[in-house]
Amino acid sequence: MEDVHNYRSHEEFINRSRKLEEIKALGVEPYPHSFYPTHSPLKLHEEYSDGDLGTSEDAAAGTTLNVCVAGRLVLFRAMGKNAFAQLQGETSRIQIMFNRENTVVTGYDPEGCGVVQAPKPLKFLEKKLDLGDIIGVEGHIFRTQKGELTVYAKKVTLLCKTLLPLADKHAGLADKEVRYRKRWLDLITHDDVMKTFITRSAIVRTIRRCFEDADFTEVETPVMQNIYGGAQARPFKSHCNALDQEMFLRISPEISLKKLIIGGMDKIYEIGKVFRNEGIDKSHNPEFTILEAYASYWDYNDMMSFVEKLFETLALELYGDTKVPVGSEEEGNLTYIEMKAPWRRVTMKDSIKEYGGVDVEGMDDDALRAVIVEKSAFDADDVKDTPRGLLIAHLFEELVEDKLIQPHHITDHPIETTPLCKPHRDPKERADGIVERFESFMMGREMCNAYTELNDPVIQKDLLEDQASRLASGDEEANPLDEEFIEAICQGMPPTSGVGIGIDRLVMVFTNAASIRDVLFFPFMKKE
Repeated sequence: MEDVHNYRSHEEFINRSRKLEEIKALGVEPYPHSFYPTHSPLKLHEEYSDGDLGTSEDAAAGTTLNVCVAGRLVLFRAMGKNAFAQLQGETSRIQIMFNRENTVVTGYDPEGCGVVQAPKPLKFLEKKLDLGDIIGVEGHIFRTQKGELTVYAKKVTLLCKTLLPLADKHAGLADKEVRYRKRWLDLITHDDVMKTFITRSAIVRTIRRCFEDADFTEVETPVMQNIYGGAQARPFKSHCNALDQEMFLRISPEISLKKLIIGGMDKIYEIGKVFRNEGIDKSHNPEFTILEAYASYWDYNDMMSFVEKLFETLALELYGDTKVPVGSEEEGNLTYIEMKAPWRRVTMKDSIKEYGGVDVEGMDDDALRAVIVEKSAFDADDVKDTPRGLLIAHLFEELVEDKLIQPHHITDHPIETTPLCKPHRDPKERADGIVERFESFMMGREMCNAYTELNDPVIQKDLLEDQASRLASGDEEANPLDEEFIEAICQGMPPTSGVGIGIDRLVMVFTNAASIRDVLFFPFMKKE
């Protein structure tokens, strides 16, 4: 698409601006305040896809159903005394037929004192309107001889005169970078993109319904925090002028939500933005939407069952089946993800043995380091001071993650990865530094992270002090010490399980999107 940053010298801008002035000179207001359609293009197709609607002659005589529709003009062709157009709504298009004798073009006068009628209506439509203009049409529906649902226009109202052209559907928006940066043009041009975002909205509605059906209460917690925590990530920093203090965009709502559990709210969830100052790739964006939920008196087994049923419900709502298609038949990589509960549950150590061929049980730390150096991009200096638990986690990431195509719960993680998680109830696992955590994977990506939450204030304080020490030693993803949270834990948190689910990754699976950028309206982009 041609660069139009200097739009005032753009040829189309100049031509359309001239037409705008000509429209005003006819006494027509090109930007009226309101319009009230009775139907959208989609609703017309849904309600009148079948049945005898009459002919164009019937519509011209006004004996068929009268409707009012509005949308963007995306196609226009004159054919003698008639003209045909396509009007685009949110997710569908409708054909419009204009007639030289029976169609009038009206508009509000610029002073807003009444309705005026443009002379020579068909010529006005041909000469003054452009593709991309928004119009309202009142008329009668009929079906053409080829069976296409059509509105015979009796009255046309200009609702918005555009001054820049739409992108060419086949050439103008082929560049993905342009599509992400100018999402409004992407939505206008590509029906599938609009449908993806409509589906995203439906997914979030279903998620809310599932939580509400399980007696969870939706809450909101601060996005700006003076102490960040709840995840291993580098924060974005800001400054509050009113308080003259450093602030952080939250990396997780976890700490705030746990304070509400301590306050006596038994089941809560939040859907909101979090911000992590880290890399960008097909499954990561520094700003993303997370769902976090906490249930008093549950453990991680209860949460595993709830997560399975949530995904199963989403599949049934969207596809009428528990099998969700991923990939493309044309590209030869189509597969189906089976969302039906229960999902497979495998401990992290067992998954490394099964999928990576490495039995970490009984291996000392030096042996683990040697395996990591052999099987990954890490060298010996990278891992020489890495604790045992993080070595095991590195092996899992390198050898297992991309093999988890069908849904898996990977359970029982090393404590070093999870300072806010409860130690394992099994004495042997507890002694080995294992905690009651699971992550759910599919398509080689983590979909959710959940714990049996730590509520022992003594252990919690020790683990957070260790985090603060690691931060002071240069670990930018460790968390600062949060004394207020420790105080809250000292006042008592019931047995609790919590889960975090990345909404964007979830939407990627259920809309068959290849990149996280395809499910974000406005993904992070490098400044032009």
